Amino acid sequence: MDTQTSPAPINTAARGLFTNSIAGPWVPLNRWCLSNGLQPPLRAVIGGTPLVTLRTPVGDFILRTGSQKGFWKGLEFGLGFAPQLINNQPFVHALDLTKTIQPLLNSAPEPALPGSPVIVIDPGHGGADPGTHCLYGGQHEKEYVLDWALRLRALLATNGWQVWLTRTNDIDLPISNRVAFAEQKKANVFLSLHFNSSPDDQSQEGLETYCLTPAGMPSNLTRGYGDDLSTAFPNNAFDEQNLVLAARVHKALLQSGPTRDRGVRRARFLGVLRGQQRPAILVEGGYLSNPREARLIASSAHRQKLAEGIAQALLGREESKAQAMAPIRAGEMIRATNDLAQASTPGAGNSATNRDARPASWSPEAVTR
Repeated sequence: MDTQTSPAPINTAARGLFTNSIAGPWVPLNRWCLSNGLQPPLRAVIGGTPLVTLRTPVGDFILRTGSQKGFWKGLEFGLGFAPQLINNQPFVHALDLTKTIQPLLNSAPEPALPGSPVIVIDPGHGGADPGTHCLYGGQHEKEYVLDWALRLRALLATNGWQVWLTRTNDIDLPISNRVAFAEQKKANVFLSLHFNSSPDDQSQEGLETYCLTPAGMPSNLTRGYGDDLSTAFPNNAFDEQNLVLAARVHKALLQSGPTRDRGVRRARFLGVLRGQQRPAILVEGGYLSNPREARLIASSAHRQKLAEGIAQALLGREESKAQAMAPIRAGEMIRATNDLAQASTPGAGNSATNRDARPASWSPEAVTR
């Protein structure tokens, strides 16, 4: 395996509209707006919460002083540091400007990818690691994410992508092998699929999309993992691309059906992302512990919608969703269902553009999440 050859990343084609004038860790938003030819930020207090709105030609970014939640074009994003009022003026941390706000403002409308992009889709869990249990129907996360991945594979392959799955059947697969597999296939994009759970609070619901936390920035979620701000991982070379990819996918998934927006978040505990040398994200497609969402996720029609949502984001067709998917939806749903039924067959190939291709073999080991 040639581990020295880096894959071609998504080119977010930053248009250079917004730049920084940073003299310290905290940047006055008034000065930043002025240096970028923008109107001063709009300020308001709604329900006792001070809001700051950045009005830009490509959309509004809404910040709440004292809160790590921000909103870009209506989507929720996690910030590393809560914006502050200093001398009654709004300030934002320099890392949030360079790693969150500016990448989103400068992102290209569509991913710029090679003529035949390569993606590795990672259905989480598998084998002895079933993932979370579905409240409705009795199945497990590992089964639903595999079906989701197969459906997405079919949609992308129809549109010229080369698609590899880290697993096509119910096997144990260590995190390290999932990362190595993406490197071996020189993937342009890595996407890990999961469903969420909160057994102690069944009211929890909604979609979350994760990417790796940039060095120097606190994570939005730690789950007990040591959140060392000074640590840099290989995937941190793609901080901006990760965020733009996560935003596109998250937006498209929210349009797949009524659900709560739990935000685009950053975390370091996701081992499957840390070693990736390409834009990489992890999607939590809903809560299997929530009665309403569990019933939805158990529906093959809903999982098809989730697959179509991600395909639309990757193909850059969010604005014409119905038109783009209509010609291939019915046939590919049948193919994905058949693939799932055959998934227990040992040695099933996992490339959607070359059905006879086989991934490199490895010995199954215990998988850790």
